[in-house]
Amino acid sequence: MQRLNVLPILAVAFVTLLQGGCKTGANKQYANPGAPVSIQPKPTAAPIAGLPVIVCFGNSLTAGYGTDPGQSYPDYLQLRLDDAGFHYRVTNAGVSGNTTKDGLSRIARVIAQHPELVVVEFGGNDGLRGLQLEQTQQNLASIIEQLQASGAKVALAGITLPPDYGHDYIAKFDAMYPALAKQYRVPLLPFLLQDVYGVAGDIQDDNTHATAKGNKQVAVNVERLIEPMLKR
Repeated sequence: MQRLNVLPILAVAFVTLLQGGCKTGANKQYANPGAPVSIQPKPTAAPIAGLPVIVCFGNSLTAGYGTDPGQSYPDYLQLRLDDAGFHYRVTNAGVSGNTTKDGLSRIARVIAQHPELVVVEFGGNDGLRGLQLEQTQQNLASIIEQLQASGAKVALAGITLPPDYGHDYIAKFDAMYPALAKQYRVPLLPFLLQDVYGVAGDIQDDNTHATAKGNKQVAVNVERLIEPMLKR
């Protein structure tokens, strides 16, 4: 996996998941404040019953905010796995605007799907709102622990923040993901929007969310992350 050294431009990307108008404690806006916010996960295309389940669990970047049904990264991940000869059912458990606390409140519904693998993508909304990072990390840890206790494998997808959040806060934010990956021995994708942010046609006008084209690349990123964990 490539090492990311593009934090300045990703910075805006970051966050990745936000709903169009999240504010920080300083009341700053980093997305389109007029954009509607989806509150329901988008269904992943053509799920097949009876197959082991992969749950993509996160916020708006996972939900596919701003794209049409069938254009989220979990949709494209399903297609890629099918083409590669893997037999899994990918479900989309992304909800726009969710913080790690919101994700923790939904964990039982994810576990109820009896997933073989869960891709966890949270934290951006916490950072944009200036929440206490100790609590954010604790929430992520609890999500991972509960998933692992249920018997699911876990993969972690990270994000970063805009540079005006300050070097110290961003450094602590970025450090959460590798620390958790090491602690719980889970594979890590440091930046979900790797090779997407800053690429023409891959990011929406809000400079935060991937387009349908961008979500195809996100699916490539996630496939590379989880492929060693899959069975043919």
